[in-house]
Amino acid sequence: MPYYVVEKTARALNDRGIAMKNARILIMGIAYKKDVDDQRESPALKIIQLLNERGAVVSYHDPHVPRSGGHRAYPGWEMTSVELTEENLADYDCVVITTDHSCIDYDWLRQKAKLIVDTRNCISGKWANVVKA
Repeated sequence: MPYYVVEKTARALNDRGIAMKNARILIMGIAYKKDVDDQRESPALKIIQLLNERGAVVSYHDPHVPRSGGHRAYPGWEMTSVELTEENLADYDCVVITTDHSCIDYDWLRQKAKLIVDTRNCISGKWANVVKA
């Protein structure tokens, strides 16, 4: 599924005239599952790697995982969760929801983000800035 998500993200960006190379992408949740801090075998890690390989500038927000690194499959990789604010969100071309933590206000996120690729069906209804994956 990570390859599918990356392709869906690339198409969504392309439909809006934004190239994947140098696109600023925020991964929403890198934990393996909802409301935990365990990152082992999280598909988000592979998605981040694939996005980076395609030239995107990737950050993440996860209230349960303040720092990510030391993974066997991703040596030398260290990232820190960015704060989820309206100002920070304005810097991103796309938000990819990969873990559906209960503490995230997805309605607020929908209103503030330019583009969302929702892989967890967190946002109900049809919205111009939301792509289901």
